[in-house]
Amino acid sequence: MRDAYRDLKSRIQTKLINELDPTMDVTQQEEVRRTIRDMFESILTEERIVLSRAERERLFEQIVAEILGLGPLEPLLADPTITEIMVNGPKNIYVERKGKIERVNYTFESDEHVMRIIERIVAPLGRRIDESVPYQDARLQDGSRVNAIIPPLSLVGPVLTIRKFFKIPLTAEKLIELGSITPEAMEFLKACVIAALNILISGGTGTGKTTFLNILSSYIPPDNRIITIENAAELQLQQEHVVTLESRPPNIEGRGEVTIRDLVINSLRMRPDRIVVGECRGAEAFDMLQAMNTGHEGSMTTIHANSPRDALARLENMVLMAGMELPHRAIREQIASAINLIVQLERMRDGSRRVVSITAIEGMEGETIVRTEVFKFEQAGYEQGRIVGRLRPTGVRPKFMDKIEAAGINLPPTIFGFGERIKV
Repeated sequence: MRDAYRDLKSRIQTKLINELDPTMDVTQQEEVRRTIRDMFESILTEERIVLSRAERERLFEQIVAEILGLGPLEPLLADPTITEIMVNGPKNIYVERKGKIERVNYTFESDEHVMRIIERIVAPLGRRIDESVPYQDARLQDGSRVNAIIPPLSLVGPVLTIRKFFKIPLTAEKLIELGSITPEAMEFLKACVIAALNILISGGTGTGKTTFLNILSSYIPPDNRIITIENAAELQLQQEHVVTLESRPPNIEGRGEVTIRDLVINSLRMRPDRIVVGECRGAEAFDMLQAMNTGHEGSMTTIHANSPRDALARLENMVLMAGMELPHRAIREQIASAINLIVQLERMRDGSRRVVSITAIEGMEGETIVRTEVFKFEQAGYEQGRIVGRLRPTGVRPKFMDKIEAAGINLPPTIFGFGERIKV
């Protein structure tokens, strides 16, 4: 029965594609849908195919998704509860909901079907994917981030991973409501952004670094000129004066690549007040530190690391990747004078994403960068499958508080745990 349905769908779809006007403007979605609907009904009548109303609608929507959209991915992209879609070959599709991965009952027909959808995603961006270029980063029209990798590199068939982009950005209030951060810690971070401290957001894969960077960036004063630099534009800054830059991979001949590092260097000639780099992952870290140390205060970026200590070690390695033959102490001094604050994110066992540490960088002691934890997550237990805990102040007031006060911000002592009522 399933094979008969698939055969019917394939036959009608092929007939429609052959009969559709190739010059039709597919951006006029409603008009194209109407044309496809008329042709679809006509084919069913001609072939005397009898279907119930529900079957007819389902078949029509699936065919439209194939002709105009991304086939089996369309309902998953439309589902607001899904944050990530993972296609492991044609028959295995997984999604992430509330931090948990589950398999869904959708499939592609074959490897060729998955390849057709991948090509539909990368082609409008002027990119290609084949044996000579077997993996690509791209994005959908709505801003969702896409990675595709195909055979011979993938042994399970074409693999597609989509990090969904949400049209309504997550807010600080929502994060507080979800328990990802406390109001006190968010008030402290807001003060740090307004006072133009340099902030590094650290975390593992899928911990919500870009989302958190987006939220912190929303506190940048509206009169600042902000330059954002990303591999795939995801940030949704609401300020008026924002210049968005996006890196570019090499073309088919291997030329024309523009790296994050190129864009960071160029941004320094664009009179930025703030530079926001979506993610530091290579030699651009050196130029970012240089910028932070030469008057471009209030800059922010993210880094893949599992602790503030790891984040500093990774930054050091990235500077070495830039080919700068500097002694380790000199690199650490650069880092210590450039970075003021590290916000560490973690995806917990229950799937929730939380801020687990806010660490101030206090300078150097001998060969070591001095770190002081200002807020630390304390786990109290595990109830009904959820981790119970709270981000608590450590009772330490960071040295850079004079910068915050100079910006006209006076944070109450209770934010740092002074004068707090002890809960029995």
